[in-house]
Amino acid sequence: MPDGTTCAGIVPTDAGLNLCEPHLLSAADEAAATVGVTDLLPGPCPACGSPLGVRYPSGWLCAVCEWRYGTAPDGELVPPRLDVVYYIRYGELIKIGTSATPRRRIASLPHDEVLAFERGDRRLEQRRHAQFAARQLNGGEWFHAHDALLQHIDTVRGGVDPWDMHARWLSALIAL
Repeated sequence: MPDGTTCAGIVPTDAGLNLCEPHLLSAADEAAATVGVTDLLPGPCPACGSPLGVRYPSGWLCAVCEWRYGTAPDGELVPPRLDVVYYIRYGELIKIGTSATPRRRIASLPHDEVLAFERGDRRLEQRRHAQFAARQLNGGEWFHAHDALLQHIDTVRGGVDPWDMHARWLSALIAL
């Protein structure tokens, strides 16, 4: 103990740490103060709409875009433009397209799954079309799925949900 005394609390034999229950709970509280606790936000994130947050003693952060809950994006500002190259799957085909409003654009397209987003505009989209041209369907934006394209999509996605990544990028632009 910090004051030099010892704890007389009972430590369970199967305890992962050599701490009695009161000290284990105290240690857990200290850890939570350092790393935060994931929980539902008091309301949706004003920047991305996510219901999940991380609670710290100093306040909440959105778990998706890391916006500080309780602060509002400036309503007078024009929303920032965020161009993305998107990868969507429809059956065995993959579309590589670009949009500054991917939610609206993708909603208008036939698709089974949103695979990934990559920050970039038409120039990057055109480079991706050239990169995978050997499997391009009729010279358009649809491609036959193949190993190199799927591996590229996995790399771009990085194990993160595409919409979460988009929300984080957008939040970062709003914060600037």
